[in-house]
Order: sequence, then C-alpha cells, then structure tokens
Amino acid sequence: MTDFAKVEQNLTALGYTVKTFATGAEAAAYLNGTIDATTVGIGGSMSVQQLGLYDMLATHNEVHWHWVGGPAEREQAARTQVYLTSVNGLAETGELVNIDGAGNRVASTLYGHQKVYFLIGRNKLAPTYEEALWRARNIAAPKNAQRLEKKTPCAVKGDRCYNCKSPDRICRGLVVLWGPMMGMEAEVILVDEDLGM
Repeated sequence: MTDFAKVEQNLTALGYTVKTFATGAEAAAYLNGTIDATTVGIGGSMSVQQLGLYDMLATHNEVHWHWVGGPAEREQAARTQVYLTSVNGLAETGELVNIDGAGNRVASTLYGHQKVYFLIGRNKLAPTYEEALWRARNIAAPKNAQRLEKKTPCAVKGDRCYNCKSPDRICRGLVVLWGPMMGMEAEVILVDEDLGM
C-alpha cells in the first residue's frame, strides 16, 4: 500500500481537508454520499470518468460536464457550487500541478465555487514540486494529447513535452496550487490505485 502519510500531513498543514481510500470504488462511494442536493461541475478528468462519478452524482445533484453535455456545459460547470477534478501531478510537499488547454478546468480550481474536490490516484504522486511538474509535462500531457488525437510531437512520439508551437497544442496554461484559494474550501481525495493519465 502507498504511504500517503507525508503528503497527507503536508496538504493538511497547507489547509486542505484530506481523505485517503484504498480503492477508487471506496472514494467514489464517499463522494457520492458527501456531494448531495447541490450543483456540481466536473473538469475534464479521466479519473472522474474511470470511477463513473457523473452517473452516480447525477441521480441526486444537478451535474454539468462538457464530456457528457457538450461545450456549453463548460460555462454551466463554472457556475456550480461544487467542482470535481483531478491533477496532472501532486508533490509530496503539497503542490498541486495542472496543465490545461482551454483553461476552464484550471480556472475552476482557482475561483467561483464553494468547494473543490481533487480526486488523485497514486500514479500522480511525485516526491518534489519539480518532479510533479515534470510528470505533468512529460507524462500526463503527452498521454492526453494522444487520447485527444492531437497532431503534436508529444502525441506522435509519446515520450515527453517538446514545448511545441503546434496549433493542436493542449499545454497552454500551468497552474500550481500552493494551498486552497481564499474563500473556497478544497478537499483532496487520495486513492491507492492508478487513476487517470
């Protein structure tokens, strides 16, 4: 089992609420039981998709996710009470790292919601901020570019970021959270399974 003790301690010291689960199914059950009778936005997240959270939460919440409802849902998701997403990298020291193309996902981790949940599998964890950033750029971004069938060097070769100038580039913004934003609750859900890219 992954030892989340160090990252949990650091995240808690930074002001996050932290919950740890052995499996994605346990994490999904917790979120489904906790997020109730509210409006929920979901950022582009393979982790959320893997756990079937949209279908679960939509039975007793108003849920907006552009992967299900189309591009107009992005704007609706930005105005919800709760936002659910993941990260591209998490440092044991507590930094949450995300890279985005359109900006809707990272914007919602910064402003506009009462609470943000970060659903993070063990594969996203790195010892330092520098390694978490490296992971986001050289592992998560190429995999996402491949998944989206982009014509970028990282998608073609699948090995690293080339800092390309391609019009298909999905790495257009980097957000590093050093702690929860003022006036917004943030909860990190750590899962001892690989989730997402």
